[in-house]
Amino acid sequence: MNLSFFDQFASPCLLGIPLILLSMLFPALLFPTPNTRWITNRLSTLQLWSVHSITKQLMTPLNKKGHKWALILTSLMMLLLTVNLLGLLPYTFTPTTQLSMNMALAFPLWLATLLTGLRNQPSISLGHLLPEGTPTPLIPALIMIETTSLLIRPLALGVRLTANLTAGHLLIQLISTAITTLLPIMPTVSILTTSILLLLTILELAVAMIQAYVFVLLLSLYLQENI
Repeated sequence: MNLSFFDQFASPCLLGIPLILLSMLFPALLFPTPNTRWITNRLSTLQLWSVHSITKQLMTPLNKKGHKWALILTSLMMLLLTVNLLGLLPYTFTPTTQLSMNMALAFPLWLATLLTGLRNQPSISLGHLLPEGTPTPLIPALIMIETTSLLIRPLALGVRLTANLTAGHLLIQLISTAITTLLPIMPTVSILTTSILLLLTILELAVAMIQAYVFVLLLSLYLQENI
């Protein structure tokens, strides 16, 4: 039974073909296609307002050089947001619960911000490895510590997103299983547990949005250090 709790995190297959790519491409169908008019209906108005707010929030700490990343960061934000929210629907698969996918998103973007800093301002980028005013005996240890903290940034990005979404999905499945088990035995307790499940689902909606925002926000902060 314990194994069945983790079956939801296995990529579904059709005729031996993994459908994770399809689940990643499907959210793009929810966005309106280009049109000759700026605004076609209320849904497109809401979507344009959301994209504008997200872009403004992400680009505020960055200078003009960092605004070149607006399309990449905003697109990543919308992808993670839609995938996380769609993954909460019944009988769906959430690609962002896979550590391999999250690392594939985090590592190249983190490496791009790092290489941007090393190319444009190598002295300042390397200066982050040694805080100003460090005593001479502590210099080798601090350089190793700062280098390690720098290198684990993409791992922290991927693990944070994976762990939060995985924990939420497991809690929802555990409580749902408890509700179905308790319903014929103790209906009152089952109804009370259903209210807890409802509150947890609302919390998971917030977590799905917050984790997508935190993922992209940290990337923008890493970019801010290197431009």
